[in-house]
Amino acid sequence: MIYDPVLVQPMREELVRLGVRELVTSEEVDEALGPDSGTVLLVVNSVCGCAARNARPAVAMAAQHPTRPDAMVTVFAGQDAEASARAREFLTGYRPSSPSIALLQDGDLVFMLERHQIEGRSADAIADEMKTAFDRYCAAPA
Repeated sequence: MIYDPVLVQPMREELVRLGVRELVTSEEVDEALGPDSGTVLLVVNSVCGCAARNARPAVAMAAQHPTRPDAMVTVFAGQDAEASARAREFLTGYRPSSPSIALLQDGDLVFMLERHQIEGRSADAIADEMKTAFDRYCAAPA
C-alpha cells in the first residue's frame, strides 16, 4: 500500500535526523548491506503505529549507546518498494515485517526484531535488546 508522501515525510525525517541514512533504490541497498559493509543496523520503517510508538524511539535510544554499528540505514515499506524488497532479501529466513530492525555484518544477518517482537513492548525494552546486540556484534568504541 502506498501512503500519502506528506503524511509519511515526518516519519522518514525522524530517523534521518538521528543520522540514519535513507536508502531508496536497490543499488543503494546493495552498497550499504553488501560484502565488506561492516556492521549495519537496518530499520524497515513504516506508518504502523508500533513504528511510531516503539520502533523509531527505540532506535533513537539505541543510537546513543557507546557501542554502535558502523552504519545505520533505513528503507520505508509502502513507499520505496524497490529498496524495501531488496533489503528484505538480506533478511534470510524471515517474512516481510514492518517495522523491523536488523543487524547485519558484511551482509550476513546476525540479529533481527520482527514486528511481533516490537508490538506491545516499550521503546526502552526494544532499545535494551538492540544495545545487547550492539555489544555482541559491534566493535567497541576506541
